[in-house]
Amino acid sequence: MRPERGRRVVTAEVEAAVKVLHRDEHLLVLEKPSGIATTGTGEGKVLVDVARALDRDAPRLHPSSRLDAEVSGIVTFARTPEATQHLLEARRAGQYARGYLGIASGVPEVSEGKWEDAIGIDPRDARKRVVVAGNAPGARTACSHYRVLAEIDGGKACALWLEPQTGRTHQLRVHAAHAGVALYGDRPYGGPQRLVLTDGSVVTARRAMLHCCRVTIPALDGGEPLQLRSQPSDDLCAFWRAAGGRSPLPLPE
Repeated sequence: MRPERGRRVVTAEVEAAVKVLHRDEHLLVLEKPSGIATTGTGEGKVLVDVARALDRDAPRLHPSSRLDAEVSGIVTFARTPEATQHLLEARRAGQYARGYLGIASGVPEVSEGKWEDAIGIDPRDARKRVVVAGNAPGARTACSHYRVLAEIDGGKACALWLEPQTGRTHQLRVHAAHAGVALYGDRPYGGPQRLVLTDGSVVTARRAMLHCCRVTIPALDGGEPLQLRSQPSDDLCAFWRAAGGRSPLPLPE
């Protein structure tokens, strides 16, 4: 059987790169590399399969968020029914906070703000999403906060901090593209694969330059919120350095 169209074959190297960031009675938190989908059907492993192999004693494993195959960073799994319900309620209450670092192809006109364009299924390709009118059939409200952390090479690229307030499929990628600053390497949404610098040198992005760096969720026992951190992936850092950005990649306090 051939792999499902649009999905990558997960190599042993990619699978081995999955790291356990946190595990307790109720939660398993993984750091995933680019190249592995969180869930899915068809041939080839997904992150749920890797999670089961890493946590064979878990009563259940349900991903509370899903990162696209190309996107790297933090994915949280509920190990118990109580955790599943808790994370669902935290999302509804706006207490499940996520922060992403992206490298965008350009700089937004306003350095900080929010994108609130509704998102729907792309009528030309059901695997993709597009910005639609809020009253369009199938439209779903969406909100993404953004902030420019640094820009390089005369504004040809910027480090963009992104905080989704909703959880629509491909939300950050669609919002950035619609704002005219598609993420480098994000070919489905018009992101360029190459950055040509003013000195003529070329930097290549082999996947969408987006990494989930931070997740904060309220504790199940009512204690201090659980704050999870993941450093930007090596390929994001390498792209930024090669493009002339200062190392390390900037992150908010």
